[in-house]
Amino acid sequence: MRIGVLDLQGAVREHMHALEEAGAEPRSVKRPADLAGLDGIVIPGGESTTIGMLLDEYGLRAPLSDGIPVMGTCAGMILMANRLAEGEQPLLGLMDMEVARNAFGRQRESFETDVAVRGLGGEPVPAVFIRAPYATRLGAGVELLAELDGRIVAARQGPYLALAFHPELTADRRLHRYFIEEVARSG
Repeated sequence: MRIGVLDLQGAVREHMHALEEAGAEPRSVKRPADLAGLDGIVIPGGESTTIGMLLDEYGLRAPLSDGIPVMGTCAGMILMANRLAEGEQPLLGLMDMEVARNAFGRQRESFETDVAVRGLGGEPVPAVFIRAPYATRLGAGVELLAELDGRIVAARQGPYLALAFHPELTADRRLHRYFIEEVARSG
């Protein structure tokens, strides 16, 4: 299974390491040609407005909107939404959800906690929240996977998985494996 990691900003190396440990062959994606032969892609955290502008600059918006399975973490979750709770920025609109940016606070309010994710079974996953968003509304076709204090922090719609937190910054690889398994099922 070949899974790309959008290499414009964020924890690219950490996602590539996590994907490799989860059994995938990771690849860096900087240009549309890098998408050739990929089964799925991860959009890492970072600054969502900047990543959105870089998607246009590098010609990646259309190819990423073309149905390739996507896992988005933190800023990736924001970019996957079709609406923001407030403000405007470039979005991919892959999932029918509304997202609030920096919803858990600024950098100094970052934290780590355990989150129970539906479909993983067993113990909750460790989740690192850094200037994290959350979904304020999910459309009818979007499956709620996890909440934290009543806030939606993980959701899935078809081949798309959106996470408000950073699983790549922990040693737990269950979410990366879950994405790889979902990509295999959708292929």
